[in-house]
Amino acid sequence: MAKFSKVYFIGIGGIGMSAIARYYKFKGYPVAGYDRTPSDLTHALEEEGIFVHYNDDPNYIPKNVDSTLVVYTPAVPDDLGELVYVREHGYTLVKRSRMLGELAVGQTCLAVAGTHGKTTTSTLIAHILTQGGKGCSAFLGGISKNYGTNLLMSQTPVIVAEADEYDRSFLQLRPAAAVITAMDADHLDIYGTHEEYCKAFKAFASQVSRRLIIKKGLDITPEDTKARISTYSYDDPDADFHALNPHPDNLGHYIFDLVHPEGVIEGVRCGVPGWVNVENSIAAAAICLCHGVSPEAVKEAIGSFEGVQRRLDVHVGTPGLTYIDDYAHHPRELSSAISSIRQMYPGRKLTAVFQPHLYTRTRDFAEEFAQALSAVDKLVLLDIYPAREEPISGVTSEIIFDKVTAPEKVLLKKEELMDYLAEEQLDVLATFGAGNIDRFIGPITNMLEERLKK
Repeated sequence: MAKFSKVYFIGIGGIGMSAIARYYKFKGYPVAGYDRTPSDLTHALEEEGIFVHYNDDPNYIPKNVDSTLVVYTPAVPDDLGELVYVREHGYTLVKRSRMLGELAVGQTCLAVAGTHGKTTTSTLIAHILTQGGKGCSAFLGGISKNYGTNLLMSQTPVIVAEADEYDRSFLQLRPAAAVITAMDADHLDIYGTHEEYCKAFKAFASQVSRRLIIKKGLDITPEDTKARISTYSYDDPDADFHALNPHPDNLGHYIFDLVHPEGVIEGVRCGVPGWVNVENSIAAAAICLCHGVSPEAVKEAIGSFEGVQRRLDVHVGTPGLTYIDDYAHHPRELSSAISSIRQMYPGRKLTAVFQPHLYTRTRDFAEEFAQALSAVDKLVLLDIYPAREEPISGVTSEIIFDKVTAPEKVLLKKEELMDYLAEEQLDVLATFGAGNIDRFIGPITNMLEERLKK
């Protein structure tokens, strides 16, 4: 970085990009960038003194080619004017994933990979290390509710990173220790087949040097890595780390005894509700115990963990009206989130709003999406959020909708959603998706809070 005096980000509003932008701002560099649409995150960056603009215009890019580092995300289209401009004019252009890999060099890197669970697990690891006195820097894939940011900074030479498999980004990391939570097929637009997807995880495992914590049952063997392998599970007694007697309290927060190779941590209570967070807590505890954090510190930090924005995030919580938002955008994530909500609020009517994310993912997993969404009482299905993709002929939300067997279902455009919900008798409402459905969180919360006042 010595030769660069400015850093410019193309796609600065992305969760991973914004963490790196915040890092360079913290280090004293002038930071600016482009994103397609304003969001809570881009507004937060602006308040922190980072200039963000929203029209694709190369005039905003610093003109000194030699002293400007440009970081981009593969989520932006290849023909974006600003991206074309920096390529044609000889700027140093670096992918977000490579940047994260370089920031981790010379530090003890603890990474979390997996189709799902990685954001909550990595954020909890960072919280345990911060609360447990060891400290860490952390680049997170969500906004920690304990700290209000996706970037933690520390003088301790330990870095916690979410290892994203999209575009094989995680292969830029060389972790000392890592967790792999799941290897369910995803991103088949990149990998082509589930087999190729799993090969990438094996390649990631080969880059872990000391300790690899894997969900029990995953096809990672000692031949795949030089690291020592340990297993974790929700409640499989054969796993090295597992829960004993997990049960919810009256608020849906689970209490369990955590079995680990050195003994048992009794009476652990998850600070966030839902059974899926027991599993995330066990994975985070496993890597932290192996890193030398005391059992007492692990227990205390799991209890004080407030979670991550958009992960089983309760915005309205009353006995007669509840609203939860979740980032779930893969069938397995939807199933886990829906079953967690069912256990948190037994016997109540669950209405789910789902915005599919990407044409390719909808095409590849329409059957699985329909199966997961059939577990709700009423489904409100929105149009596909395209993100970086062009439409695919014949691929619409209807290919999911037609297969859903929930008792009630309706297909809407997102512009119709608020008017529709305003007329609905709601009990438990959940919004799901990784697109721009998060723009509805505030309006829905406000509407429901007004309803409670009447």
